Amino acid sequence: MIRSLIAQARRAQLNRRALLAGAGASASALALAACSTGGAKGKPTPAADTSDSDKTLNWANWAAYIDEDDNGDYPTLVQFTEETGIDVNYDVAVDDNNTYYGKVKDQLALGQDIGADTVCLTDWMVGRWIRFGYTQELDHANIPNLANLTPALQDPDFDPGRKFSVPWQGGFAGICWNTEAIPGGLASVEDLWNSELKGRVGVLSEMRDTMGLIMLQNGVDIAGDWGDAEYSAAIDILREQVENGQVRNIKGNSYLEDLKSEDTLAAICWSGDITVLNAEAGDKWQFAIPTAGGTLWNDNFLVPVGSPRKTNAETLINYYYEPEVAAEVAAWVNYITPVVGAKEAAAAIDPALAENQLIFPDEDTLSQAHIFRTLTGAEEQKYQAEFQSILLGA
Repeated sequence: MIRSLIAQARRAQLNRRALLAGAGASASALALAACSTGGAKGKPTPAADTSDSDKTLNWANWAAYIDEDDNGDYPTLVQFTEETGIDVNYDVAVDDNNTYYGKVKDQLALGQDIGADTVCLTDWMVGRWIRFGYTQELDHANIPNLANLTPALQDPDFDPGRKFSVPWQGGFAGICWNTEAIPGGLASVEDLWNSELKGRVGVLSEMRDTMGLIMLQNGVDIAGDWGDAEYSAAIDILREQVENGQVRNIKGNSYLEDLKSEDTLAAICWSGDITVLNAEAGDKWQFAIPTAGGTLWNDNFLVPVGSPRKTNAETLINYYYEPEVAAEVAAWVNYITPVVGAKEAAAAIDPALAENQLIFPDEDTLSQAHIFRTLTGAEEQKYQAEFQSILLGA
């Protein structure tokens, strides 16, 4: 089964962030509008748990972010239902962090059921939900497999001790290049500004990844104590490279089309994309974490405040933290599993897959990546607006 899933993953045309390509300026504008919404007056009360009598679960997630067979079924979910008796409605409802939040924020503020008992969202958005009281505290006694969570992800600043969230999948932002056009390769973000690459460089429209890499190049600890001065210095660098024509495009997942067409020869990019791109179109691109470090993001399970099936959600999370199950998912999605032991489980099936540092990074690789620290609401508005002003002018 896992071999079949690997083959399907390599044929797939859509990955976890594919829908970001069409989000455009409207999603960016929504991002600004959504930053200040919610949490103004007290926090809603969590719903009563009816899991003992209601063996169902609604799971909202991104597109192509779970194992799927040729019939459109999800093998690991089928097995979960067989083992637990819990029927899962898997809903591909998340096309972007901000657009999803925009659809449910009013219900969240009232403590209402949003139609999802667990949702997978990115670190910074999870931080917002926690800050506003829109998530339920997890009972770790119901998730004993949480002992398999990789140590580097156990205590993020947006959720100390993982009281409200548990990682689903993750990835790196780093640099990539066309190995035929740039046989000597690249090592740093600074290398993207070489005059030989003028007009052939792309960067991501995800602010935390593009700005995070530039700040790291400037010697800033993006997970630590920094503020306006450090961010402004990085914004000035990006603005200069856009205005002088060094950067050709600022895009979401559609940057892959620019790499394929060779409109761009190098880019700030996402790790899983390059794995899939090479599988689809030949081993022509190389990904690297820059010498100054890359960013590390995760999408995380959380239980919305209005869900009446929290224990069912915890049972699901526990299941996906079984190493064999995590390995099966990783074989399809080509992103980082947070589960210790999944690499060994994958090695028994496909040794090459288990050695891929972009899917099963070791501690040395993880030490080179940094989580962009959680921003306050005011910082999020300010920094996103500054970044957006460059994006709109690109």
